[in-house]
Amino acid sequence: MSDLLDRIASFEERAARLESRLADPALTAQPSDFAQVAKELKSLRPLLEAAGHYRSTLSEIEGARAMLSDPDAEVSALARAELEELDARREGLEREIRLQLVPRDPNDEKNAILEIRAGAGGDEAALFAADLFRMYGRYAERRGWKVELLSVSRTEGGGLKEAIASISGERIWSRLKYERGVHRVQRVPATEAQGRTHTSTVTVAVLPEAEEVDVRIDPKELRIDVFRASGPGGQSVNTTDSA
Repeated sequence: MSDLLDRIASFEERAARLESRLADPALTAQPSDFAQVAKELKSLRPLLEAAGHYRSTLSEIEGARAMLSDPDAEVSALARAELEELDARREGLEREIRLQLVPRDPNDEKNAILEIRAGAGGDEAALFAADLFRMYGRYAERRGWKVELLSVSRTEGGGLKEAIASISGERIWSRLKYERGVHRVQRVPATEAQGRTHTSTVTVAVLPEAEEVDVRIDPKELRIDVFRASGPGGQSVNTTDSA
């Protein structure tokens, strides 16, 4: 328990330093740095909130244990019942906090590019690709994400050869990264007159959206070489400088 509290304390100190940086007017002059600090602080909020509940639960447990020695049998019985509930809550909070302490994928907070392509199975694979694309679209809608269609190639039967979309919102990559790979379905196509089962595949690719990089070039780091043509030529061949 003490080890867990020590680790929590280190993250609380980190959060305090981040809040101090956000309050620094000099940081607001650097939008990219400000956004990065704010993003890191936001990622710590769930851990800090769970840590607050954890500390208050430990305090309640101490109070309940003190009541166990009360000479009133009814009071001590109530304390025992309360301790059972508090211990269960403490264990749940410890599990939640330890999960929060596991190092995260640095891309987890990023938006994502979703690519869906029909594989083996002809028209049925294209229909399956369309089904998957609708499924991801509805999932994104339920989570309040924004989906922007970047490109699409449809078939005459209402299927998709390929669809590429940009998905933006909260923790997109962490939710969709495990969807990558080949998806397979076995079903009887609507066009199958004899009722035979067909196997179709669709490839799903999920890529973390690249961050914009602010490139600054110091003029002192530039070197401009000037050349002048030589030999026979037009009227200005030897008088015009070219960089």
